[in-house]
Amino acid sequence: MTMQQTPLLLSRILGRGAKLDPNVEIVTLLADGTHRQTLGATAARAAQMAGALAGHGIEIGDRIGSFMWNNYRHLELYQGVPSMGCVLHTLNIRLSPHDLEYIINHAGDRIIFVDEDLLALLEPIIDKIPTVELLVISRHGEGGESSFPNQVDYEDFIAGHDTEYAWPEIDENSPMGLCYTSGTTGKPKGVMYTNRSTYLHTITQAMTDSMNLSARDAVCGIVPMFHAMGWGLPFAASMLGCKQIMPHRFMDPERLIGLMATEEVTLSAGVPTIWQGIKGIVENNPDKYDLSNLSRLTCGGSAPPLSLMRWYAEELGVEMIQGWGMTETNPLGSLSRKVAKRSHINLTEDQQFENIAKAGLLMPGLEIEIVDEHWNKLPHDGEAVGELLIRGPWICAEYYNDPQPDKFHDGWLVTGDVARIDAEQYLIIADRSKDLIKSGGEWISSVDLENHIVALEGVVQAAVVAQPHPKWDERPVALVILIEGANVTKELILEHCAELFAKWQLPDDVIFVDTIPLTSTGKIDKKTIRAQLDEQSYQLPDLRTA
Repeated sequence: MTMQQTPLLLSRILGRGAKLDPNVEIVTLLADGTHRQTLGATAARAAQMAGALAGHGIEIGDRIGSFMWNNYRHLELYQGVPSMGCVLHTLNIRLSPHDLEYIINHAGDRIIFVDEDLLALLEPIIDKIPTVELLVISRHGEGGESSFPNQVDYEDFIAGHDTEYAWPEIDENSPMGLCYTSGTTGKPKGVMYTNRSTYLHTITQAMTDSMNLSARDAVCGIVPMFHAMGWGLPFAASMLGCKQIMPHRFMDPERLIGLMATEEVTLSAGVPTIWQGIKGIVENNPDKYDLSNLSRLTCGGSAPPLSLMRWYAEELGVEMIQGWGMTETNPLGSLSRKVAKRSHINLTEDQQFENIAKAGLLMPGLEIEIVDEHWNKLPHDGEAVGELLIRGPWICAEYYNDPQPDKFHDGWLVTGDVARIDAEQYLIIADRSKDLIKSGGEWISSVDLENHIVALEGVVQAAVVAQPHPKWDERPVALVILIEGANVTKELILEHCAELFAKWQLPDDVIFVDTIPLTSTGKIDKKTIRAQLDEQSYQLPDLRTA
């Protein structure tokens, strides 16, 4: 007997929630209150949007950019663009104009959907993106103009199109999403997700031992939808029929906690700085907000402090789920639950929290290994430290139109993380690639900063290292050697960096030194630099703005 060979297409699952429970709400926080529409209306509008794209001449495989916050129209793109066989390219609004120009041109985006308050961020490159034929502007009554010659209002664009669309039968390995990562040196690299990879990722994410998503949940995705497809939550929630709550651009803790209380949120996802901010508000106003419906928080981007996880468990009865992943892993790789195995039911509270502090257990279908410099597998004993490799059905096998052979080895993705795996098969991230700084959940390339600083006349050498920061986890600090007599100031270096890098990527401090430690092979010895800064009890100024 044979089984039906039905391709794994997102069009088969993304409309499921709307079909089963069409009156469930999608709630978006706006400047003047909340916007509400049903799952049924969202699915109908996604079909209209697909019809509008097809009417414009968009074909299967074309790339469609989104430059948007988390809101109901972005969700319509999430549902409609992949379902019609096109690729949703989520553009990171935090990138510099230099990087945005590169990824839009590299992807060959034909249309960009943009929230009106973000138009100013596109303006510097508006005449440098020749593949873009049309800007579709999502207006929320807040103003914002663009000089782009061909533009249309979102509502006008979809008006009059049919509320049903015949989603095409395509190969399950057809691309559906594109995210660029600047987590390594050099130019941003594109990770192309397929229907098959995201279909499998979506189902796995909803598993009981994963995020335990259910149609009964009210999900507030604070993680940006432009960051690794919002960790996949918009897909899983749409499939199940969850209520979805979206903060748009209103990301301050006071607005977020009010939204979570009013809309009876049960599950939310974001980086540690968000949860630290919420914690501070609750501590200052313990009875102001009713978070009794909240049962779990998913935390990614960087490891949350154990004290933060304990506080949520003890004060609010909320489980904090730590996750590890990358843009290249779709992104879900591992999750750490308070009780993750039957044999853990009788562990003490301290033992359970000891496990939560780890990066977690691997998702079903994935494999990981740690290896030495000769690619020899190392033991899973919690002691051996090696380069982390991962493979599986939703793991990147190559970058989009950009060969990077050193990032892949014999069918494995080379993550760039250094890790341990213990006897219980928990992943423990020991360190990151030394060239990377993770600030507020976003990567900053220290080597790119160094190369740019050295290009400034009067600079001999530069080293950029991460230093711990109480709010942003890590921030960059630059050590700089100048030519004798050079008239180079800290302000000049920061102005120079601002030509290429976004404000949040700039070093928080510039320290002028006579020498920079080098390794035996002549490379900058960043381990020694960090240790020396720590010994001096170096304190970072809090210069980064949200």
